[in-house]
Amino acid sequence: MSLTSALSIAQSALFNTSRQTSIVSRNVSEASNPDYARRSAVLSSMAPGARIAEIRRATNAVLFRQNLAAISGAEAQSVLTERLDTLRLRVNGADNAASPAAALGALQEALQAYAATPSNRALAAAAVEAARGMVRSLNEGAAAVQSFRAEVDRDIAAAVNDLNRLLGEFETANRQVVAGTRTGQDVSDALDRRDALLKQISAIVPVSVITRADNDVILTTADGVTLFETVPRPVAFAATPVYAAGTVGNPVFIDGVPLAPGQGGNTSAMGSLAALLQLRDDVAVTMQRQLDEIARGVIMAFAEPPSGAASTGLFVWTEEDGTPHTDLPAAGGIVDGLAGRIELSSVVVSNPERLRDGISYTFNTDGSASYSELLHSFLDKLDEPFSFHAEAGLDDTASLSAFTAQSIGWLEGLRQNAAGGLEAKGALARHTAEILSNATGVNIDEEMALLLELERAYEASARIIRVVDEMLSRLMEVAGRP
Repeated sequence: MSLTSALSIAQSALFNTSRQTSIVSRNVSEASNPDYARRSAVLSSMAPGARIAEIRRATNAVLFRQNLAAISGAEAQSVLTERLDTLRLRVNGADNAASPAAALGALQEALQAYAATPSNRALAAAAVEAARGMVRSLNEGAAAVQSFRAEVDRDIAAAVNDLNRLLGEFETANRQVVAGTRTGQDVSDALDRRDALLKQISAIVPVSVITRADNDVILTTADGVTLFETVPRPVAFAATPVYAAGTVGNPVFIDGVPLAPGQGGNTSAMGSLAALLQLRDDVAVTMQRQLDEIARGVIMAFAEPPSGAASTGLFVWTEEDGTPHTDLPAAGGIVDGLAGRIELSSVVVSNPERLRDGISYTFNTDGSASYSELLHSFLDKLDEPFSFHAEAGLDDTASLSAFTAQSIGWLEGLRQNAAGGLEAKGALARHTAEILSNATGVNIDEEMALLLELERAYEASARIIRVVDEMLSRLMEVAGRP
């Protein structure tokens, strides 16, 4: 080997070592970045010496695909769990203290006390106040449900905006990857950015990635709807600012196809959008139907039968425009928004003893202070079987007391299933992220060991250059050159 060749090899080695050291240093500095994939230099032999043929980025398509699916599932479950807790507090209060079941229990206790001493005006006033608490629980619960639906609707709009923004950024990153791949450039940074965007997108909607030539990709949803192909497909949603019982929320369209909401406590939803749709169009709507059926049951339980058809008694209801009803709600179907329109009879408000004697019809014809039959009949009705609509999601035949308790149990059961699902899906997301990181991320110990090897390689190359320099100096001396 000539001195010139040895010098060229040493110079090439120094250059390669410098590039490799720079790559290792970048790896170390990005070790805590979950969206960074490890880089490594690939050497290629050449005469003389070697050169860095490419900068290889660590990838594992199977693990990355599994991690994207786990992110979608965990995010959907997290959104559902968090919002169910919110709905519970707003409708039923802490420890269910503001629930219709608690209000009905308080009303029963007040009625029992009044029925035991029907001559006591203070107990009559207390019973009417308990009835007012029942009305308040239903009114405020219905308002909370519709406020919750409007809030979730705004969150859906925000998520759609975020998704469209992320798809726009994904288009830019994808173009950089494709253009760089075609020209042979290092596109590792653009690939990192694109993968990071995929993780954010999968938190909103589930994505499947199809790779084409030049590292170009197509994105589809779990249902096969195209989300991105060269350019983003439109994701559209028309927000509904105000919700009332019976209001139907608008769907989310991806490339013209409506996105399906999730189902169940351990939800089938993938991504936050499907979970939000489930909350707005399923969970909250069912909760409203339960409140409406409780309101209907309360009105029916305290109805009074004057000469023929029964009419309202302690509790009355109005149309949405405030027009009062004197008849009972129809039993054939759920009256949308009835829980928000139930009121206390003005007759009993002005004279609480009318609760004992009769409101629409006088039962205590003798005006006896010890009359309690009507009060006992009200108490009996609260425990009698009552037909409820199946759309409320509970038993269609149960006493009013049992139905209100079932409403609490339904929401608590949904919350428990959601919490259990979150624990499992969250663990899966963390596990897949850890495995992906082990396969494609940076290991500081390995990088430091590689850095020591590069340091020794640098020293060896420098030593070769020194030896060649000394040999050239000796040759010049032998040749008589200064």
